[in-house]
Amino acid sequence: MTRFSRIFVTAVAASVLASPISAQRSGGVVGGVVGGLGGTLNNTLGGLGATTSRVGGLVGNTVGGLGGGLSGLGSTTGGLLGSGGLAAGGRSQSSSDALTQQFLRSGYFSGSAALDQVGGLYQADFASPEQIENYRRARLNALIAANRGVLDRDSSGQPVRKRELIATNPDPTSLAVAGRMGFQVSGDEIEPGLGIRMVTLVIPRTMNVRQAFQAIRRAAPAMLVDYNHIYEPSGGSLLPVAGAVLASAPRSIPRATRIAMIDGGVASHPSLVRASIEQQGFAGDAQPTGHGTAVGSLLVGDQGPFRGAARGAQLFVADVYGGNPAAGSTSSIVRALSWAASKNPAVINISLVGPNNAALARAIGAVEARGIKVVAAVGNDGPAAPPQYPASYPGVVSVTGVDAQGKALPEASRAGHLDFAAPGADMIAALPGQGFTVVRGTSFAAPLAAARLALTGSYERLAMEARPGKGKVGRGIVCWQCRVDPGVVRRK
Repeated sequence: MTRFSRIFVTAVAASVLASPISAQRSGGVVGGVVGGLGGTLNNTLGGLGATTSRVGGLVGNTVGGLGGGLSGLGSTTGGLLGSGGLAAGGRSQSSSDALTQQFLRSGYFSGSAALDQVGGLYQADFASPEQIENYRRARLNALIAANRGVLDRDSSGQPVRKRELIATNPDPTSLAVAGRMGFQVSGDEIEPGLGIRMVTLVIPRTMNVRQAFQAIRRAAPAMLVDYNHIYEPSGGSLLPVAGAVLASAPRSIPRATRIAMIDGGVASHPSLVRASIEQQGFAGDAQPTGHGTAVGSLLVGDQGPFRGAARGAQLFVADVYGGNPAAGSTSSIVRALSWAASKNPAVINISLVGPNNAALARAIGAVEARGIKVVAAVGNDGPAAPPQYPASYPGVVSVTGVDAQGKALPEASRAGHLDFAAPGADMIAALPGQGFTVVRGTSFAAPLAAARLALTGSYERLAMEARPGKGKVGRGIVCWQCRVDPGVVRRK
């Protein structure tokens, strides 16, 4: 049931995003749309199963065998949307709440399911920005609801650690004020790679995290304090392979390009057997995830027709999840950035998204001050969503995705600025263990741009490679030839 649920949530999302709009207005008609979706996904995944079975065997049987189970989803999701009444281009609270409940029932946030995302939203090409934003809100609500013991929300609804705040480089006077208010220090760390002191404050029991944040801001205005926000991988759903193990082949390669990534762990895979990969966990031990494996393979993978964009580079992987989607906190990412910076990479790739945060902003600035470039995905929550970070920070190279026709992905989020686009759809990446799968999302465009930035050595030289695209692509599309078409696997 756990494996099935990871496809099920995609079908639930499709029921919100289904076209035509008239079907959304007439509720019950959506059942027919989603019933058709079941058959469509059956064919799609069955075909993908045949494709991947020629490369990975086990993966083909797993994915292909689950396709047929989706054809029965029409009545379930049709009834859900029929009662929800999502109007054209609008947002219905009842629809959002119902979708949140479907996320919870599906088990999407159980284990590492939400960290194995690679597929993207079904029919995102036909969804309005408001509908994609509705999906984002429901997903975040479900993440918080599934982890009530450790998560809460900030004043904007973003997930945060429930009973703690983060102070960056606090002065003694402000810490003393916090102590008198009932705040307790549970962590006090100096990040040597960044020159940042990060203090974790446990909030008073009489306050929730929003009340505590406002209270400390009023009482100690000189202290740089913020929530301990949770950041998400910017991808779609994937069936991971049970029993996958971490890729582990750290070795020194003289004069090799160095690239770091902040993500989930990277699983072992035939395309990575010759790669130099060092992994470190910052939310417990590093754990293999589908999202991290896909990103890592796009950087340094090499197997037959599948070729990563920075083959031969040394890859340093900082896992900020430990297999838990309720992890990925600001404090974990700051520690990961400190470790990554200590490896002296040319580029750090971050295919994660979340809100602006004072501690993260300071950490990103410290990394950039060391001459290390940061590349980040803009996210996949549509233009109606708030600007996503760290892509929106000054100096960060923000990357969106394009399809095989060079058209910007409609589900791409906006950022404070947009630098480049890279292939982010109609292409494949590695599955945990063995085999490949089709991926979609800005998560998978970012590592391609990061690879080219590391190899060209400068932003200016990368810009010279950019080619025109359709829609919002910043200065243009880079690494255009890096996309590995699913057909090359099918022909093997």
